[in-house]
Amino acid sequence: QVQLVESGGALVQAGASLRLSCAASGRTLSNYVMGWFRQAPGKEREFVARISESGVLVYYADFVKGRFTISRDNSKITVYLQMNRLNPEDTAVYYCAATTARGTRSSDYAYWGQGTQVTVSS
Repeated sequence: QVQLVESGGALVQAGASLRLSCAASGRTLSNYVMGWFRQAPGKEREFVARISESGVLVYYADFVKGRFTISRDNSKITVYLQMNRLNPEDTAVYYCAATTARGTRSSDYAYWGQGTQVTVSS
């Protein structure tokens, strides 16, 4: 069992930056691929980014390439999502998730945090 807790969400203006954190407990984080997803009101949850167990391999959704960076610190059992040049379309609840598989679908991930709200005003 893996417990995940996100933090760092806030209300910011367009163009601002935020860094989200996901703290893990329960099992060794380095055994898991970690992902970030988001869900805007009235929309389905969508994939944002994923990072391999070692942190070497990363993969992003097209809409965040060049703006968001996923990273991890296995010694601190924490995963980060650095978000730059935020725009109102990035407004959503952001979730981190863990899997022993690969993938970009929500169903690929077994463990989820409770989410953190990011609101970007224009």
